[in-house]
Amino acid sequence: MTAQPDRRRLLLVLLFLTVVINYMDRMNVSVAAAAIREDLEISTEAMGFVFSAFFIPYAILQIPGGLVTDFIKTRILYPILMVGWSLATVFQGFANSLAVLIGARGVIGAFEAPTYPINNKIVTDWFPKDERASAISIYTSGQFLGLAFLSPILFAIQEYFGWRGLMVITGLVGIVWAAVWYFLYPKEKPPLQDDTILENKSDNSIVDSKALNPKSLAVAFVHPKLWGLYIGQFCLGTTTIFFLTWFPSYLTDYRGLTLIKSGFFASAPFIAAFFGVLLSGYASDRMVKKGISPEVARKGPVLLGMALSTIIIAANFTDNTTLIIIFMAIAFFGNGLASIAWVFVSLLAPRQNVGLVGGVFNAFGALSAVVTPIVIGFIVTEDSFAPALFYIGAAALIGFLCYVFLIGKVEEIKVESA
Repeated sequence: MTAQPDRRRLLLVLLFLTVVINYMDRMNVSVAAAAIREDLEISTEAMGFVFSAFFIPYAILQIPGGLVTDFIKTRILYPILMVGWSLATVFQGFANSLAVLIGARGVIGAFEAPTYPINNKIVTDWFPKDERASAISIYTSGQFLGLAFLSPILFAIQEYFGWRGLMVITGLVGIVWAAVWYFLYPKEKPPLQDDTILENKSDNSIVDSKALNPKSLAVAFVHPKLWGLYIGQFCLGTTTIFFLTWFPSYLTDYRGLTLIKSGFFASAPFIAAFFGVLLSGYASDRMVKKGISPEVARKGPVLLGMALSTIIIAANFTDNTTLIIIFMAIAFFGNGLASIAWVFVSLLAPRQNVGLVGGVFNAFGALSAVVTPIVIGFIVTEDSFAPALFYIGAAALIGFLCYVFLIGKVEEIKVESA
């Protein structure tokens, strides 16, 4: 067991960098949006559909993807998915029409669908309960810190190689990383897998029938606690997806910033979110170790984070660029605080259905990613982005209320044997 801490640190590095690459391939189209619109003659409404194209198959395949994570060896499954979405990313660089671009985005979404259920399963299988929020916060922070530092780089790559070169380069990075993952991921069985699930089988063995009986499967859809978790994730995702899709356009098209300045200012909210998610994870685990109840230790950061996310609305009431970025940073800091919501999958879901519940949970997050870009594309006007920021703030408030009134006591849902 003395080697376990080293393996866990290795896993956190692998997960962190995988999330960075994962989100790089999600956001590259947002960085290139203005150039793509000009080159392919795409309207604002159509660009909203391009942003959403990734998330439609991503959302649809969350439940199947969650089930797949309970069946296939992680060391094998993840590299296959990485190669798939990376090849589709490269193919985007050769798109010559709106239809081809949307198709490529859809393929990327399909291959990325199981990624967060896999991440959560790795943490559940390798980390004790009182370390999971920290582990989740570390790999989740990859989407924020990675994009904070990558945003200027991605803008620079586009400046020198064009938007097509940007797609090819980012796709090739993912293909290389797939090989690295396969050779570095531990080969042995995870130490914390429940014997009632795997019964001492290897990591690629099939789960037993307890995970697949109708009563066990139905619990993912009938329990109020889980619906509170799902709706809360939809609301949390609304803020996240705004920053991953429309935020660069908001800065350039509605606030008049240049491409280079946009790359610089776009980094600030991501850095804030990075500190938010790390603070949330470590503070939450520290409170758990001190014996503080999960209702405070786990729900507290999420509630505070969603409350802070509503501050995004304040950007509607100023034209000062510095204040706008401050409000955006505070809102995304709050989003980072709330991003440990994944820990509730491990805490609430029946152990034999962690993958399935994680898939449904992430499906609702993905559904927000389908809805949000399209809604924003239709509710903004040529000279006002204000309706979009009101929409995002209202979603954060609804998420806050879900955690207060629907989730209730934080405890594992028990499923009777069939």
